[in-house]
Amino acid sequence: MIKLVCDDESLDWHVQVWALNEAVEGSAKNVFRSWDLRLDTSNGYLESNDGDPELLLFIPFTTDVKIKSISIIGAGDGRSPSRMRAFLNRQDIDFSTAAAMNPIQEWELGENLQGTLEYQMRYAKFQSVASLILHFPENFGAETTGISFIGLQGEATQLKRDAVANVVYEALPNPAEHRVPAENNVPTVL
Repeated sequence: MIKLVCDDESLDWHVQVWALNEAVEGSAKNVFRSWDLRLDTSNGYLESNDGDPELLLFIPFTTDVKIKSISIIGAGDGRSPSRMRAFLNRQDIDFSTAAAMNPIQEWELGENLQGTLEYQMRYAKFQSVASLILHFPENFGAETTGISFIGLQGEATQLKRDAVANVVYEALPNPAEHRVPAENNVPTVL
C-alpha cells in the first residue's frame, strides 16, 4: 500500500509502482510515504544503476485522480534529479520513447533536500490521470540519481473503472427483436 499525499489527508491507493533502471529492484515504492515522514530515509532511496543517472518511474492509480502539485526530495551530493518530465495514461514508454516524445509538462528541479519545494502541475492537463510516468533524464552531475521522497497533492475523482462483463454485438439485426411504433399506437414488427 502506498500513501500519496492529498489535500487535507492521505489517500491510500493500492498501486504497483515500478521503475526502469533502478539499482535495487522494488525500491521505487520506498519513496512514497506520508508527508510527516518525508525526511525519513530508513527504507532507502530509489537509485539509478551506476554510471546511468536516468530513471523512469511508473505510478498507476486504481481510480482516476486530479493532481495539483508534486514534491521531490533528492539524495544530495549531486545525485538529486535536475529535470523531470511527466507523461500521462501510457504503458508503452521506455527511455527511447520518453526522450523522443513531448511530455505533458517538464520542470527544471532544484536540489530539494528538505522537501520545501513544490512544483505545480498544469492543473487542466492533470484532471483525469489513470497513470503517471515520471522521467528523470539527468541529475546535478553525479554517476547515479537518487530520490528519497515523492509527494503528490491532488484528489481522487471517485470514478471507478469497471470492466464490461457481458456484451453482445449484432452483425445483422434480427427484425423480430426490434419493434417500431406505428400509427394509432399499435406496435408493428419489421
